[in-house]
Formats: sequence, structure tokens, C-alpha cells
Amino acid sequence: MTFLDNYFKLSDNGTTVRTELLAGLTTFLTMAYIIFVNPSILGDAGMPKDSVFVATCVAAAIGTLIMGLYANYPIGLAPGMGLNAYFAYAVVKGMGFPWQAALGAVFISGCLFLLVSLFRIRELIINAIPHSLRTAIPAGIGLFLALISLKNAGIVAASPATFVTMGNLHEAAPVLAIIGFLVIVALDQLKVRGALLIGILSVTVLSFIFGGNHFNGVFSIPPSVSPTLFQLDLKGAISMGLLNVVLVFFLVELFDATGTLMGVAQRAGLVKNGKIERINKALLADSGAIVAGSLLGTSSTTAYIESAAGVQAGGRTGLTAVAVAVLFLLALFIAPLAGVVPAYATAPALFFVACLMLRELADIDWNDTTECVPAVITALVMPFTYSIANGLALGFISYAALKLLTGRVKDVSAVIWVIAAIFLFKMVYLGG
Repeated sequence: MTFLDNYFKLSDNGTTVRTELLAGLTTFLTMAYIIFVNPSILGDAGMPKDSVFVATCVAAAIGTLIMGLYANYPIGLAPGMGLNAYFAYAVVKGMGFPWQAALGAVFISGCLFLLVSLFRIRELIINAIPHSLRTAIPAGIGLFLALISLKNAGIVAASPATFVTMGNLHEAAPVLAIIGFLVIVALDQLKVRGALLIGILSVTVLSFIFGGNHFNGVFSIPPSVSPTLFQLDLKGAISMGLLNVVLVFFLVELFDATGTLMGVAQRAGLVKNGKIERINKALLADSGAIVAGSLLGTSSTTAYIESAAGVQAGGRTGLTAVAVAVLFLLALFIAPLAGVVPAYATAPALFFVACLMLRELADIDWNDTTECVPAVITALVMPFTYSIANGLALGFISYAALKLLTGRVKDVSAVIWVIAAIFLFKMVYLGG
């Protein structure tokens, strides 16, 4: 225990081994859906689902392990939702590229990502982000988490007339999710340790009684990863005109992961004097994970906003991430057990975290519209476009534009002007 305390600085961060492990389990349970969703999405692109399942687990474990052991951050990584859909439906099915060439594009974007991290360009970007946008990022992520959780719980449903509407509250899923949410809030207020985990497990148990959930055993033998391992086609990625695709992957990875890291780091208390501690190590960890994932055979690996659930459960160090990584490796052998936790069981935990993250909006200067309006745009666009990167893009563009129009050009750093111009170029020439 002394070794763990010294290595992860547990005492310095006011945490314990037990708290970190519980936080790791909480984060894993909120992320575990990717183990089953990612193979399904990439399978639509013609990739072998069994191999993608293994690649997903191993890529998540590698990335999260680096994040924990190298950066000492309580953040889990896995193939990102949104990027996997872009990979499958836009690049492979929409543009007609082979999945091997698309993997090559992911690899190239990962290498670019690694370079901008090594040369501290990402760190420069993060430090240049103004206070108003920096404050809006965790709030926007909170709103994004709220939408995801309400959708997973069945409380919010799609509507052709109004885009979103109330789900069927007579079904078991939303009712159990609401009960789980109230249990979590009550336990948290009563200072009960592991409130989020207790809520998740309680709803999972009730799902067997009221939700029609079925137990499918504990153990299974993992399939082979060889059909996707090292199958990326770099020559094809370059020769088939995938440079636009590489740029889209790169920009989304860059700002999606950056926004997530900033938001979760702020919740974990890793921001000191306006600077995020060890941020460059965290950036190197998630950029390295993209390269590893493309070699294994999966779309871009990124930091997960669901990590905020583990942070709320008390996770403060890399030991939380190490626990998540170990659980992803175990998932290779206990996939039936991991698959037993329904999405509506983790939804209450995510919604509770979302509620807490919205308090960041109190720190915005509401008297200066050139500060508060871009902040609100950033926060609202994230859930409404289902993309952290889009929220950051419109936030940067509106911030620079409003400062320009009000004669306050000197308030904007050169880095922000460059980022706003890049985002504008991407939206005009490459699409949103």
C-alpha cells in the first residue's frame, strides 16, 4: 500500500486505495457499453465484429493504463462514439473507402496528434483558452452527459416533429432509472461512500425483476484479434484522397479529447492557478492510444466524459484509471457479465454528474456579453450537435468574432485567432 501511496500520491490527493478502486469500477460500468456498441458500428463497415470486440477492450486498456501510470489521471479511454460512426457510415459506407484505408487514416491522424502533443502545441492551445470558454467546457460536457443519460434511460426519445420528446414513462427502464437517480442523490447527500456504484448495481438487480434482464453466464473465451491486427492500409489512406478525412479525424480528436480532459480535470481538482497539472502527459497518453487502437483494428480512441462519474465517486489519481484498464482486460473473459449492466442502470449516475457539472456556469462573467455569449454557445452546442468538438468550434469562432466587432482585438491571443480560423475553414470546406 505504501508503494501505491507513493507512486500515485494518494495521500497528497486526499484519497485511498479503496476509494480509487471503487471509482475505477464506477467509471468502467459507465463506459462498458462501448465494448458491445463499437463492434456493432464498425461491423456495419464490414469489419469482423469479434476482432473489433477484442481490439476495443485492448485499446481501451492500453490507453487507460498509460493515462493512469504515466499521467496519474483518473480518466478512462476507449474508442470514441461519434468518431466510430463517422468512420463506418461517412468514410467507409458513404465515401466507399475500404475499412483498411480508413484505419490508415486514423493511424496518420494519431501520429499528427502525437506530434502536436510532443511539441506541446496542444498544451499551448489549452493554456490560451480564455476563462469564459474554459468554464463553459465542463458545463457543456455536463449538458452532453445529461442528454446521453436521459436517452439511455428512455426518458428522452426521438421525435420527427420536435426532434426530442418525452419517452414512455410507463416502461420499466425510465422508472428504474428515476429510482436509481433518487437513490444516488440521497446517498450522496448522506455522505455514503460509493453512492454512484450502489445506484448502478441497485438498478441492475431490479432490472432482473422488473426489466426483463437475463443472466447469460460469467465467462467466455475471447475471439482472435488477428483479422484486424495490423490490417491498416497506409498507402491506400494516402493515395485514395483521404487527406480530408485525416484532417477531420485530427480536428475532432484534438478538441474532443482536449475538452474532455479539461472538463474532467476541473472536476477532479487538477486545475491549480488556472493551469492543469501534468496536462502534457495526459495529452501524450490519449494521442498514443489512437495509434495503438488503429494498429489493433479500431477507430479513434479518446478520453471518455463518463470518467466524470468515477471522479464524482472520489477518484483523484491514476489508480482509478489502472482499475478501469484491468477491468477492460477482464472484460475479454467476462463479456457476458459485463453485458448484464443495462444502459438505463448507468444513466442515473451520469445524470447526477451532469447536474453537478452545470454549477461551473456560475463562474462566468455575465455582465460582459463578449465573454458570456461564446461561453453559452459552447455549452449549448455540445449537446445539441452531439459533439464536444462542435461546441468548442462555435465557441472559439464566436469569441473571436465578438471581440473583433466590439473593437477588443487585443483581448484575443494569436493562438485563439488561429484556432478560430482553422475551425471556420473546416466548417466551410470540410463540413461541420
